[in-house]
Amino acid sequence: MIITKKHLSRRTVLRGLGATLALPLLDGMVPALSALARTAAAGVRRLGIIYTPNGMNMPQWLPKGDGADFELSPTLELLAPFRDQLLVLSGFADKYGWPTADEGTGDHARAAATFLTGVHIKKTEGADIQCGISMDQIAAATLGKATQLASLELAIESVEFLGACDAGYSCAYANTISWRTPTTPMPMENDPRAVFERLFGGSDSTDATARIARIHKERSILDSVADGVARLQRGLGFRDRAKLDEYFDAIRDVERRIQKAEEQSARELPVVEQPAGIPATFEEHARLMFDLLTLAYQTDMTRVSTFMLGKEVSVRAYPEIGVPDAHHSVSHHQNNPEQLAKLGKVNAFHVKQFAYLLDKLRSTPDGDGSLLDHSMLLYGAGISDSNVHLHDNLPLVLAGGADGRFKGGRHLVNPKDTPVTNLFVTMLDNLGVPVERIGDSSGRAHL
Repeated sequence: MIITKKHLSRRTVLRGLGATLALPLLDGMVPALSALARTAAAGVRRLGIIYTPNGMNMPQWLPKGDGADFELSPTLELLAPFRDQLLVLSGFADKYGWPTADEGTGDHARAAATFLTGVHIKKTEGADIQCGISMDQIAAATLGKATQLASLELAIESVEFLGACDAGYSCAYANTISWRTPTTPMPMENDPRAVFERLFGGSDSTDATARIARIHKERSILDSVADGVARLQRGLGFRDRAKLDEYFDAIRDVERRIQKAEEQSARELPVVEQPAGIPATFEEHARLMFDLLTLAYQTDMTRVSTFMLGKEVSVRAYPEIGVPDAHHSVSHHQNNPEQLAKLGKVNAFHVKQFAYLLDKLRSTPDGDGSLLDHSMLLYGAGISDSNVHLHDNLPLVLAGGADGRFKGGRHLVNPKDTPVTNLFVTMLDNLGVPVERIGDSSGRAHL
């Protein structure tokens, strides 16, 4: 690295034609001869929650053995390349996923709403919803002070809040896992175009026709800041120029894929209910959204995210992997081997997308490591055995380096019915957001 007296702010952006573009961390943003630990190059800790609905085929999820001497299960085997930054967690429970004596069914809505909050929710189909503050929003209240967006909420399926989605419970409970206040659920965004515009600028309109028309008349955001890019690159060293080239290539690729998806949606799926910009297949959609999440972390637009790979009671089918049945119906397998096998395929397919995100983060430089090194990502569900709606021994995996704050490569078996909120308290501690209690927490988990 060439040492110069030039120092760029970590919040440096490029501006042009009303567009602003945040930049990744560059060597030029680190004061010359400064210790990494005292500069912007020190690991910025990030939190991500990835939620999968409708429970698991638990025999295919649970690893054999515990501690460092464990064997990844068939569902988790695609995470093998990340084993050294992986904690498989067993024994955690969400007691508020269970019904009280007068509540009856509604396990799916309760599973999602209580997963990150750890509180009993009010059973209602109306606007008088009552939940709690979710752990991601507790983190966002602190970590969001340093970023443009306090948090980012993403989904794959359409997640409206109106109506009832599960046995007397408002859709607001089933269709998000993030709650800013006990009465304010955070809406999840499933349209890549809207996410991109939120991150990098554009019209506030979410009208599909307007967005598609704008594709043909607007120039790329990068084109609008081209002069600024050229000027900036002339003053940077070789490594920083290479980083910028890779970063801009990634943005161009995301733009291209969003535009192609919109063109295909308009041509092949002209139904009004189908949002423009959503790719035709689940895998393409999930990976595009994970690319956007990576860009959001890379540019430090946000340090907190939640992501729903599906909403509770999801009826999505997965014919591309040999499961033409609705996910929810398959989850109620009645211990039928054929149905169990189909559920296992869906569970593994979701984990495959999570592995894509981990690989993307691991290959993206950040400070003295990678985005994965400085992130803490929880993958899991609010239901374990899907056939009978169990809320104990939740299927959970904690991935990432967490900036060196826990050791991976282990299967940790906690005492039965340990509140999952104990895990969240510990996670917040490791993110530099200490709290005494979340929901029904009774202490701290040992990682």
